[in-house]
Amino acid sequence: MEKDLLESLLSELRRGTLILCVLSQLDQSRYGYALVQSMEEKGVSIDPNTLYPLLRRLEKQGLLSSEWDTSEAKPRKYYKRTEYGEQIYEKLVEQWKLMSVGINELLGGSKDE
Repeated sequence: MEKDLLESLLSELRRGTLILCVLSQLDQSRYGYALVQSMEEKGVSIDPNTLYPLLRRLEKQGLLSSEWDTSEAKPRKYYKRTEYGEQIYEKLVEQWKLMSVGINELLGGSKDE
């Protein structure tokens, strides 16, 4: 029971932060597997079964655009932030920074204590 609860809470925590992580990597065009690798190199793992639906949702919301590259033997769909996606990303980063300061303060306590 406790393990299930912890897994559920960790999943909720990751869900919101993954959007910011994915957007952070799409200032240049990348295809899904390259995105998974890039994130893992930076210590953030994401399951492809989580990534691809997220990419489609972000594209539907206008934050990403996509383009197929069929020049290789295996066609690849490349994603990139749109101008609107860039604006939203910048606002999310601002909020992340503000929230992380507050959260760090809450978790670490006041420096005056």
